[in-house]
Amino acid sequence: MDDFLYFDKQHAIFVHDNIIEKSGGILGALNLGLLDSVLEHIKNDLYYPTIEEKITHLFFSVNKNHAFNDGNKRSSIALSAYFMEINGYGFEVSKFVTEMENIAVDVADDRIDKDLLFEIICAILYEHDYSDELKLKLIEAKSNI
Repeated sequence: MDDFLYFDKQHAIFVHDNIIEKSGGILGALNLGLLDSVLEHIKNDLYYPTIEEKITHLFFSVNKNHAFNDGNKRSSIALSAYFMEINGYGFEVSKFVTEMENIAVDVADDRIDKDLLFEIICAILYEHDYSDELKLKLIEAKSNI
């Protein structure tokens, strides 16, 4: 079992506030308990034993649970990228951020579920490009508007 590095709620709030200050939006939180919850859950190696599962849960939960007034999609990208960085996947952060800019909207709009998100994250981490099968799943998901 790998030893993972984690960040705390204060760091997540700092990242969120920095995003809002630089790109616009409404500062503040709706429910920081939701943020606490996801940051604690990803530490549970019984439920989320791999880096891919931890990133998927972190991204999905920050994106969907709306702990913040605004910037949840942007925060889901930034916090997941930071988690990758501190756990030795910094070499994929640029690719992750680029790919997830569009994916974040589709997750928020319920076009991409958590299972498909997991496949996308695995592809970003370990493949040069999406497989044809994953591309077809994405086309289908995006066409269900």
